[in-house]
Amino acid sequence: MIDAAILHYCKYQERCHSEVRNKLYELGCSANEVEQQIVMLIENNALNEERFARAFAGGKFRMKRWGKEKIKQQLKLRKVSDYCINKAITEIDALDYTNTINKLANKKLAEIRTDRSILSRKSKLYRYLVQKGYERDIVMDLVKDLI
Repeated sequence: MIDAAILHYCKYQERCHSEVRNKLYELGCSANEVEQQIVMLIENNALNEERFARAFAGGKFRMKRWGKEKIKQQLKLRKVSDYCINKAITEIDALDYTNTINKLANKKLAEIRTDRSILSRKSKLYRYLVQKGYERDIVMDLVKDLI
């Protein structure tokens, strides 16, 4: 019974090991059963952490327009290995990344045009882009160029 439920859980969408582990504990499995189930899922290719990391990074970048730093942070919270995180981050196209940060910056700049103070506009734009997860040095250069 648990095999079918957890298999469906993993097939429905990509999952990381910690999500599956938590779900198995919710279903009432013991620690030994949890490890056996995870091994079975990995062997059947229903659970693959690298595939999860790639799907997560690509989805968050395309849909929510998150930067690499925020994606890394969220993957670390899900206890994904550094190797898988780095693989996922390298999947993000550099040109798309640059275009996305430029679009976000220009859109935010249009929203804050009414601020009289240049310093205020710079700080709002900087905070917004860093909060979205873009690297501080890239954001600083972009803010300098735009304002």
